[in-house]
Amino acid sequence: MRIATWNVNSLRSRVDRVEAFLDRHEIDVLALQETKARADQLPLMGIEARGYETAVAGTNQWNGVAILSRVGLEDVETGFPGQPGWAKDVDGPVEPESRAIGATCGGVRVWSLYVPNGRKPDDPHYVYKLDWLARLRDAAQAWRDQDVALVGDWNIAPTDEDVFDIAQFAKSTHVTPPERAAFQGFLDDGYVDVVRPHTPGPEVYTYWDYYRQRFERNRGLRIDFVLGSPSLAARVTGAFIDREERAGTGASDHAPVVVDLD
Repeated sequence: MRIATWNVNSLRSRVDRVEAFLDRHEIDVLALQETKARADQLPLMGIEARGYETAVAGTNQWNGVAILSRVGLEDVETGFPGQPGWAKDVDGPVEPESRAIGATCGGVRVWSLYVPNGRKPDDPHYVYKLDWLARLRDAAQAWRDQDVALVGDWNIAPTDEDVFDIAQFAKSTHVTPPERAAFQGFLDDGYVDVVRPHTPGPEVYTYWDYYRQRFERNRGLRIDFVLGSPSLAARVTGAFIDREERAGTGASDHAPVVVDLD
């Protein structure tokens, strides 16, 4: 089985690319982040015509997650247990955002995750990010004995090697000790970064800002991951980052990450 994750940065804008990606790599399960649309706004007919079932969660132009599967799609769950919410306005209600969706696909429990960005270390959104990760870790501890894949845009670069220039990010989110400790917590609990052994660094990234030709100069970050439970990690036979999908006109600023299971 071949599983992939991709922050597509608007599914409506890039559905043709998604369809071509599914065909080119014969993907069985694709987790998407930043779909940026409600379910009724998404052009899914071409994907469904290819034999994929779809599960989506989204609200208008922000966030949004989805799972596309041609090996079954069961027990869909929008949001994980205990997922915290966020108030879009200072005096507005605190509500869960469309940042997590889970489904069982071909016997594997797949979670498509779009971790909050955090904005700046002194921003309330940073506190929200750390709380979100802590609640996810609490939930994920109960899933470790299953074949589980926690996949998506984690908005964390776990090591200095995962950043093109750590000096530039010294005072930024994504690399702060609390964020890195939060990511390490999942590894301490037994989850495995199953892609890294097959894509050793340095200078191996999954995200390149559109700013100043960052992709062409390979000035990127590694922030998209597939973390597998112990039993799932034991099944991994290969993995790669489809860097070429970041190239060309109209590309997302993230590249897909692909994992093969026996």
